[in-house]
Amino acid sequence: MSEFRTEHDFLGEMDIPDQLYYGIQTARALDNFYITGIPISKEPLFIQAFGYVKKAAAMANRDCGVLKPEIAEAICLACDKLIAGEYLDQFVTDMIQGGAGTSVNMNVNEVVANLALEILGHKKGEYQYVHPNNHVNFSQSTNDAYPTAFRLALYRKIESFIESLEELQKAFRLKGEEFANVLKMGRTQLQDAVPMTLGAEFNGFSTTIKEDIQRLNEAKMLICEINMGATAIGTSINAPEGYPEIVTEHLRNLTGIPVVLAEDLIEATCDTGAYVQVSGVMKRSAVKISKICNDLRLLSSGPRTGINEINLPRMQPGSSIMPGKVNPVIPEVVNQTAFYVIGTDMTVTMAAEAGQLQLNVMEPVIAFSLFSSLTYMENACYTLTYKCIKGITANEAICANMVMNSIGIITALNPILGYEESASIAKEALATGKSIHDITVIERELITQAKWDEVFSFENLIHPKFINS
Repeated sequence: MSEFRTEHDFLGEMDIPDQLYYGIQTARALDNFYITGIPISKEPLFIQAFGYVKKAAAMANRDCGVLKPEIAEAICLACDKLIAGEYLDQFVTDMIQGGAGTSVNMNVNEVVANLALEILGHKKGEYQYVHPNNHVNFSQSTNDAYPTAFRLALYRKIESFIESLEELQKAFRLKGEEFANVLKMGRTQLQDAVPMTLGAEFNGFSTTIKEDIQRLNEAKMLICEINMGATAIGTSINAPEGYPEIVTEHLRNLTGIPVVLAEDLIEATCDTGAYVQVSGVMKRSAVKISKICNDLRLLSSGPRTGINEINLPRMQPGSSIMPGKVNPVIPEVVNQTAFYVIGTDMTVTMAAEAGQLQLNVMEPVIAFSLFSSLTYMENACYTLTYKCIKGITANEAICANMVMNSIGIITALNPILGYEESASIAKEALATGKSIHDITVIERELITQAKWDEVFSFENLIHPKFINS
């Protein structure tokens, strides 16, 4: 049988099992908000970030002379436990909740207070010694503590996602080098275009991922502007003079993240533009990676009745009824992950737009959306890299045969034969099933075999130069 302690707030009293480190306000939130079924503990970087926020606040309050050093020290030691990843099971509030994140902030305040009480030799709930509001939340409001912790965690998650993108980019670049001499047909609108190399195609994938890494690094820096010390709505009410600057410096030193204090705390407290920017860059990345996966599925289609220029690693049987069928399951799962991220961008957009007056109360769903998008896309990138891209092989003979039997290669003869004559040859080839070579060299003798060999040499096809008659 659990023992209980009685806690109270201005709404009444509640019995809390004594083994729990959270208190009455967290218990109320647990009763009120069961939406996702996903507690904030599932985002350990978020809890760690709150540990840094509460520790920096205690240090700043001590420096300003408004918090006793022994209480500040106990709070700091308690926060160190959160930073180390301990007591995650005590963070139980749902990721999506009403109240602009107050329940999350109080969950942290209560856990830190009770840990500090134990450090000082007191019992849980003896808040006359260390109080969740009066001491742990001193010089703070949910209005500044929640978004600051959110931004610290978001910065780390973006860093982690970038690492997965760098692995993906490297894998594409290495395949580009491997396939540098594999001649293939390029296509536009799913129709034959002009020759290229498979290596150039994969280098293009690498370059587009590199661009997204650059955009994410830019967006990451927007997250570094914080409103710590703004307290309620950006007024800095109840904070001692100099506190915003001091707490920001402590956060910068504790985390190693280059946080800066916003110039206008009123604006910074209600503005969610940086989240919209990050979400937009995430959507951009998801769209482009999904497009690449579409290309991989097309290029590997077949194996007998499709394009079949490349082979994807065979990961699992593809049908419960069709023997021998293997599906491109890795690109497919990445496609679906991208669809989710694209959808969450709309959620972030609407939540940011829904802010009213001096505070955006929809920040919990923004946090949930960005955290989940970053986690899912990071997992998807690693899956795509190690279970697909690294194992891709080329069907060189099929690629070369498609080039030389393509109608599209007539484009290379434009400078010699002219557009009208080239179009006539293409039309005849399509109608008769003959090759461009047979019509131009053997039947019509429009160019010599030597000129044909010059135009369609491997070197000229991969590095085209102007060849006139």
